[in-house]
Amino acid sequence: MRTDSGIFITGGTGLLGLHWAQACKTRWQVTVATHRRVHVPSAITARPVDLANPAAFDEALRASNADLVVHTAGLTSVETCEAEPERAKYENTFLAEQVAQAAARRGARLIHISTDHLFSGDAELYSETDPVEPINVYARTKAAAEELVLKACPEALVLRTNFYGWGPSYRPSFSDWILKSLAAGESIPLFGDVHYTPVLIAPLIKAALRLVEKKASGIVHATGDDVLTKLAFGQAVARQFGYSDLSIKSSRLSAQKNLVRRPVVMALSNARLRRLLGHGMGTLTDQIEQLKAEAEQPPIEEIRAL
Repeated sequence: MRTDSGIFITGGTGLLGLHWAQACKTRWQVTVATHRRVHVPSAITARPVDLANPAAFDEALRASNADLVVHTAGLTSVETCEAEPERAKYENTFLAEQVAQAAARRGARLIHISTDHLFSGDAELYSETDPVEPINVYARTKAAAEELVLKACPEALVLRTNFYGWGPSYRPSFSDWILKSLAAGESIPLFGDVHYTPVLIAPLIKAALRLVEKKASGIVHATGDDVLTKLAFGQAVARQFGYSDLSIKSSRLSAQKNLVRRPVVMALSNARLRRLLGHGMGTLTDQIEQLKAEAEQPPIEEIRAL
């Protein structure tokens, strides 16, 4: 991308959107679409825009000089999606299609953020060519979004991922919750039967931008290199931040009767990403060390202060 290019980010006040804006603002003009919250980090333009209004959306992309659109917005609560399926369909599917159509009209590249939640969980590891088998409303709306996005914008890059990183005060991340609980000496129940491939946000963004430079398109699993359980992730965070992991207790998703059904295996193979980039995302150990180092970096401090 040219140095005078603009990047337009939906969900710009969410965890991933904030990190994306901070990572890009020193190189490109960054505009974030806002809805309820209007407080954003410095040197970033916040623009209220109705994503369902094509004329208003087109004007927002024009004004931001957008050559790249990053769609991070969506309804991610599995419980809320199940309780409010029409809202989930609107926010996760309909708006994703609107964003893809707007990017296509603009002639901009599109990165669409999807999920690792799309499969039944009966296999050990999933590739991009495995047929999706969603088992709840959230997964069905995200699977439908992928199809509509690629139909509207065939050159779009659809990233299936599961990320963590430092969040703002109003939206702490999974790793934030673990660290806060460790510091407070609280018991932390984590699933020992749920397998996934988490990735730190910083290498995720770096890989995504590199894929855009390489003109990659279609579905790519942008995940960590290691398959692990939620329990193992929490234990690794505790150890590398200097805490005892004795307060982290193993629990089982399969024993939870009050939760919406979820897959117990969300592990995604990132083999295609490694072929495209020539490298993976790094080990979990390396990524948690990077998470520690980020805590005192000004762009991350600015996010945490929000």
